[in-house]
Amino acid sequence: MRKRATAKEVAEAAGVSKWTVIRAFTPGASITDASRQKVLQAAEALNYSPNLLARSLATNITHQVAVFVDDFANPHKLPVLEMLTERLQAEGLLTVLININRHFDHVHALINADQRQFDAVILFGTAFREETLGDRRLGQGLPPMFVLARDSQIPGVPAIACDTEVALNEIVEYLFDKGYRRPGFMTGARTLSTALGRRRHFANCWRQKGIEGVMELTAERYSAQAGAEAARAYLSDSPPGSRIDVLMCENDILALGAMDVARSEFGLRVPHDLAVVGFDNIELGGGPAYGLTSYEQPTEKMIDAIVGMITGERASETIAFPGSMIRRLSA
Repeated sequence: MRKRATAKEVAEAAGVSKWTVIRAFTPGASITDASRQKVLQAAEALNYSPNLLARSLATNITHQVAVFVDDFANPHKLPVLEMLTERLQAEGLLTVLININRHFDHVHALINADQRQFDAVILFGTAFREETLGDRRLGQGLPPMFVLARDSQIPGVPAIACDTEVALNEIVEYLFDKGYRRPGFMTGARTLSTALGRRRHFANCWRQKGIEGVMELTAERYSAQAGAEAARAYLSDSPPGSRIDVLMCENDILALGAMDVARSEFGLRVPHDLAVVGFDNIELGGGPAYGLTSYEQPTEKMIDAIVGMITGERASETIAFPGSMIRRLSA
């Protein structure tokens, strides 16, 4: 295997100093066009590319962004990650995906991110909480953090999300106009769903319509199986005449699990016996097997905003964008 060319060898071939080679590959550095062209021609001849790791030691900028994810069962995550990584890479930033799980929690991940000198951390999951930052194992000077697609409950950590209040108001207006009056709401694990705010806004919107006491169903996880289990428990314990007439689920994957159980195990017709609404507008929910009414988050606007904050092109601040109601046959 051919030895990798060094900056010193490029400098000798171009007849310049090593520091001129470094400046030629540093955006915004002071260097004449003539010197840059000499360096680039020599680098091409030697098949040279700069050592980004070595450069990061001098600049404290690694051009790497960590993304923490803890709920891989949600199919909404994949298309968002695809769009996010594409945009970051277009800015010359490498994305490192960190799997938050029972063996590697947020504290360990933040310690690791600090040690690797990531330029930023994106929290794209469900379980991060403010008290995590108080862990004594965490030192000072953590990378800037951003919360994507949910509210931030952490002072100084901006959240870039869908406007939950606007979304739930539009959903409830739609359901009320359709004649539904016995609403229910299925959350994920209550300790994780609080930061989404959807349950609270859903109940408040119905209260403004004069309807109190939204029935609450709790799924243990954000998965189709958990949604099915929560729906099964509720329908088994509720006589047909006293059941809710519409079920709003915190996300689409819970809604699909609930629909499967309602139709296949209890013989309910959707939406005639039970209407179902989701949130995220995943591709599977839009197919003919489900026809799920849902709410689509403004993913492109959210990602443009968070990338702009990371690159310094816009101020780092909490911001919420309105999404779009997607009306289908399930409600």
